[in-house]
Amino acid sequence: MLEVYFETYGCTANYNSSEIMKGLVKQAGMNLSPSADFADLIVINSCIVKEPTQEKIRRRVFDLLKKGKKIILAGCMPRINQKKLKHENLFLLDTSQIKNIVYLIQDISQESYNPEKYLFKRNELKINLPKISSEKFIGITQISEGCLGECAYCNVRIAKGKLFSYPKEEILSSIKSDLNAGCREIWITSQDNAAYGNEDGKYTLPELLKEILELKGNFFVRVGMMNPNNVSRILPQLIELYKHPKMFKFLHIPIQSGSNKVLRAMKRKYDKGQILKIVSEFRKQIPNITISTDIIVGFPGETDADFKETFELINKIKPEILNSSKFWAHRETPAEKLKQVDKKIVIKRVSKLMKLHLEICKEIQENYKECKEKVLVDQIGFGKTYLARNENYKLFAVQSNEKILGKMVNVRVKKSMPHYLICEVEK
Repeated sequence: MLEVYFETYGCTANYNSSEIMKGLVKQAGMNLSPSADFADLIVINSCIVKEPTQEKIRRRVFDLLKKGKKIILAGCMPRINQKKLKHENLFLLDTSQIKNIVYLIQDISQESYNPEKYLFKRNELKINLPKISSEKFIGITQISEGCLGECAYCNVRIAKGKLFSYPKEEILSSIKSDLNAGCREIWITSQDNAAYGNEDGKYTLPELLKEILELKGNFFVRVGMMNPNNVSRILPQLIELYKHPKMFKFLHIPIQSGSNKVLRAMKRKYDKGQILKIVSEFRKQIPNITISTDIIVGFPGETDADFKETFELINKIKPEILNSSKFWAHRETPAEKLKQVDKKIVIKRVSKLMKLHLEICKEIQENYKECKEKVLVDQIGFGKTYLARNENYKLFAVQSNEKILGKMVNVRVKKSMPHYLICEVEK
């Protein structure tokens, strides 16, 4: 029986795609191998957002090929790097072709692989399919693929294509299946959740969320990344939905820069004023909401004054989660042709920003010392520790000798760390 090993990089949507591919492979009668060493075939679901990650995947692929392994490379890399990814034991699968994983494996076995068959772009519903997840209580649902953005630095839009929103009925059906399987958290994911339905000129995420929240069951909904320009169009409706007891108070809005000049150069469709309004309105009505954001440091043309604006913006909105990246010039993007900022300057700016964020996190966490919280335990941590979230999506490391996975428990915080809180179960 064929042994297939999966390795996944990148976003939540990628992990969900791997869950689906595993489900389809298992349904077809193949085994899921726990190790690449014992596998007959290795599926690597790739990511291209950051150049270091992409290079890490490339090295991993070719190291495995040197060992004589057969590799299926899925995800965003095949479309972007098709010409460079040629080897007799390397087989490419476009991000819009994951439902054909079994057919691809059959073609490999029969030595009839044709790359054109698995690399053309199409609209694919990645929903209501068998899936195998390592997380028992977290159900990931993709609601769309692609985007309508034109960001000058991004090659994901090239790999994923234009926005394709999935039918609401299919999404609701998939979520019901996850809830029936025992999931306590529903993660909504896509390249830009706030753009849902916008290929038809509509903004229908609020309508979708309303129907999800009306589903029967005791669960929380987490909405993933939403671009500020689209959030602005549905801001009042979103805030009202976030007040619902089933909604995690978690807002992920990628800012990328605090300089309007840089945002224009990036071809982001918003300005600093919109960011401040979104955060201010959410915090005014949901004070303890967790804010997550992304910053690109060193975009071509970014001056010291531009970076200062970014630094000051982060210090003002004080996000609990900050993903800070050094700019990398991706091939086939407009930003690739622009004059790059000196790498030493970029490294200094990133260091300064991360130091600021560490101070922000320490300040926020101090407010939780000895506090009591009700949390949902959703993952196993290290040793006798479980990971849990409260309604505001704050992370807790719960020390317990009892089996509490999947349960709502009352905890008392014993120690605060910059990015999580160590606590014990209240008896």
